[in-house]
Amino acid sequence: MDGTILVADDDRTIRTVLTQALTRAGCKVHATSSLLTLMRWVEEGKGDLVISDVIMPDGNGLDQLPKIAERRPGLPVIVISAQNTIMTAIQATEADAYDYLPKPFDLPDLMKRASRALDVKRRTPAPRKEAEDETGDDLPLVGRTAAMQELYRLIARVMNADLPVLITGESGTGKSLIARAIHDLSDRRTLPFVVATASDMAQMEGPATLISKVRNGTLVFEEVGDLNEEAQARIVRMLDSFTDNAPRIMATSQADLAKKMDAGSVRQDLFYRLGGVTLSVPSLRERVEDIPLLAEHFFARAERDGLPVRRLSEEAANLFRAYSWPGNVRQLENTVRRLAITGGEESVNRTEAEQVLGNQPAIEPLTGGGDGEKLSASIAKHLQRYFDLHGGQLPPPGLYQRILREMEYPLIEIALDATGGNQAKCADLLGINRNTLRKKITDLDIRVTRRRKLM
Repeated sequence: MDGTILVADDDRTIRTVLTQALTRAGCKVHATSSLLTLMRWVEEGKGDLVISDVIMPDGNGLDQLPKIAERRPGLPVIVISAQNTIMTAIQATEADAYDYLPKPFDLPDLMKRASRALDVKRRTPAPRKEAEDETGDDLPLVGRTAAMQELYRLIARVMNADLPVLITGESGTGKSLIARAIHDLSDRRTLPFVVATASDMAQMEGPATLISKVRNGTLVFEEVGDLNEEAQARIVRMLDSFTDNAPRIMATSQADLAKKMDAGSVRQDLFYRLGGVTLSVPSLRERVEDIPLLAEHFFARAERDGLPVRRLSEEAANLFRAYSWPGNVRQLENTVRRLAITGGEESVNRTEAEQVLGNQPAIEPLTGGGDGEKLSASIAKHLQRYFDLHGGQLPPPGLYQRILREMEYPLIEIALDATGGNQAKCADLLGINRNTLRKKITDLDIRVTRRRKLM
């Protein structure tokens, strides 16, 4: 890597780390904690790349991007920010940043992006309309994990593209909300946003009615993988009839449309018309570190609705992270609202979390379908349902440990209750070494207290 890089960040540690890493990579580095100094360097013609924080003591780094583009056309800027919201990603894209990374960032990843920025000549961007404030900060997309940050970047790239967008993901991940966010952040934000359901497409006059409603706004086909052959044919004919003033087309699907097409249940011509860009929305199991942040977001929303102020304790947050959330973000929101309505003290404790999660099992209750059914048969049935929840896709990696954890936790809890909390007797009952039991109690975060014997 070769070139001169200007680094602007008010965090001395970040300046030091970036300076050392970039210098070792062969670059010259000028680092500062001041936007004023950064802009002076830019105006003096220094630097082949800028890496800048957003919130600085003397201003906002995003506000300087248009000035940098005006004074040094083609000078790439990588924005790094602890303000990890979709609005930051959108604003960075609107301000024509070369790239955007949330803090804390992965240093090797940043180095690769910096290398690409130095090696690839940056295209001159087309002017865009300024983003309006109507979207606000209360967007339905919340998350700091790498999966969500990548989704933010993709949304920023496709929001004003003319390509159709296919949004895939499990039920409750927020596919329709993402479609709405893309519309609200795009140049079509003032035009109609229309969602077409299966009932709309079941009627002969459905396409004509939708076209009259949407005009050249945004039209979203909901769960296209579930539509019958006749409805799919109507969509294809509708899309083929559009002229230059056509609406923006998006579609959502829980199912893998490519597999459905191979199986013959989804038309090939429909698949290729809808699949211009595919956005895959991660399940909550794939971004567990976002769960406390989402819970905080939903508690704040409940508070605005007049409900008591509540928050997750550390123990409750750990239980929420360990839960598999088959209903995803929608299930989490309903759970948080239930806690807001029924709770007493401000902090949600472990017992409350266990109760609310225990009333909605992560996979399915481990009970037999009838008297005398073997436990193995019951487990097999419910595991099969868990796989079926993924719509033909494989569950996230690490399934073995997740399933074992969900089975071990209640097994050890009940065994401890049965032996009155006596770990020696519990280990003997389970047929495991006492040290092994102690390790499992620690790993599973089981509270050990004197218990009333169950038998």
